[in-house]
Amino acid sequence: MTDPHLAAVSAAAAEAGRMAHGLWRGDFKRWEKAPGNPVCEVDLAVDDLLRARLEEIDPEAGWLSEETADSAERLLQSKAWVVDPIDGTRDYIRGRTGWAVSVALVEGGKVLLGVLDAPSRNQQWCAEAGGGAWLNGERLRVTDRDELPGARVPADTLPKTDADLIGVPRPNSIALRIAMLAAGEVDLVATLRWGREWDIAAAHLIAQEAGAIVTDALGRPIRFNSTSAEAFGVLASVPGIHQAAVQRLWSRAMKASAR
Repeated sequence: MTDPHLAAVSAAAAEAGRMAHGLWRGDFKRWEKAPGNPVCEVDLAVDDLLRARLEEIDPEAGWLSEETADSAERLLQSKAWVVDPIDGTRDYIRGRTGWAVSVALVEGGKVLLGVLDAPSRNQQWCAEAGGGAWLNGERLRVTDRDELPGARVPADTLPKTDADLIGVPRPNSIALRIAMLAAGEVDLVATLRWGREWDIAAAHLIAQEAGAIVTDALGRPIRFNSTSAEAFGVLASVPGIHQAAVQRLWSRAMKASAR
């Protein structure tokens, strides 16, 4: 770790992870912010803890979090914290392990630091721009696969048009799915819907620093701390199959992007 903030961010994410893990599978309040969009009181408690810790690390950075009302003030700051207190809340509520605390520091549209803390899996993923990506202290590198057929994808089921791909167990957290790519556990991760930046910011850097190519679903670069705080999907893969994946998904992505 060369960035002086990364160790502190790692510690803050670990503290938040311990809090969430201590309440996991317990009796806590839960509700839906919108149909199909669950939240629980632990999301809010972790959000409060992270904001307090991260503002101590860089009090000048703006704040963008799933569980905090957005403010245009973040757009006036040169840096911003982009946070998902519990990415994969659905798995958290169900007592499954596919959730993680996600923290990123963004500047100029790019992620400088990213940490995913997944205490139910005994995993912490860290990355710094230009400095590599790590899982529990072990340096990460994506696979060298160069053919799309046979690529491993985190998916419960695959459409017939993708029958030549191989599905592997899929955590609810999109951040963890992208981190799996960084660890060489899968070769491709794709979503074809509008999503929020806090879901992918930390994982974007982790995968990128492990050698992956990470774009939106149409193959375009993703810039963070945008006005809308949204991106159209994500297409993350090992370099050798990214263009082939963009071409395969192009018509589906174009149709899905219209709204």
